Amino acid sequence: MSLNIELARHNMVEQQVRPWDVLDSRVLEALSAIRREDFVPPACRNLAFADLCLPLGHGEVMMKPVVEGRLLQAASPTRAESVLEIGTGSGFVTACLARLSGDVVSIEQHADFADAARARLTAANVRTASVQVAEAVRGFDPGRQFDVMIVTGAVHELPQHWRGWVKPGGRMIAVVGASPAMRAMLYTSNDGGWDEQALFETDLPYLTHASPSQRFAL
Repeated sequence: MSLNIELARHNMVEQQVRPWDVLDSRVLEALSAIRREDFVPPACRNLAFADLCLPLGHGEVMMKPVVEGRLLQAASPTRAESVLEIGTGSGFVTACLARLSGDVVSIEQHADFADAARARLTAANVRTASVQVAEAVRGFDPGRQFDVMIVTGAVHELPQHWRGWVKPGGRMIAVVGASPAMRAMLYTSNDGGWDEQALFETDLPYLTHASPSQRFAL
């Protein structure tokens, strides 16, 4: 064990994530327990605990630790709940969700990302998460409903059919809006309708087929 790595991990949790109103002890424990440095691209390993988005390829990024913490806290799955994650990316959030929940199905459109994430999850002894290759906005149907759905890329508008993937009484967390002032939103299924709560502002790359339509000006 490297003392410097463990100190950097501790500082990430205590000096970045916790001060950004991430106070859920289970989330903080997951961020401390999962070895983030094993999920970042090798070229970025020295930046594993920095307050930065890290490039993954394909125009995708690994979210800042503070954003990961806030989204995990908003999702707050229990060990009795199932989770659908849209956007596996590096697999780090997937691993955290698996530690918090009963089981995770993660959807990733890039086959190379999916393969790498599976290898990292296996190396981290994560046994309750599976990764499927699919395009989630137009080209995927989970065939079941989940207690919690979390989207790790942005959408300009929330696809209406996603609501059908969440169980009655369940919740969905997504980053919605126009760059650079997007909002992380919590949607809660309630008596046949949906409650909406804005959580915080951030900016993430759009999922495929989820960016705003191009507007042409003369």
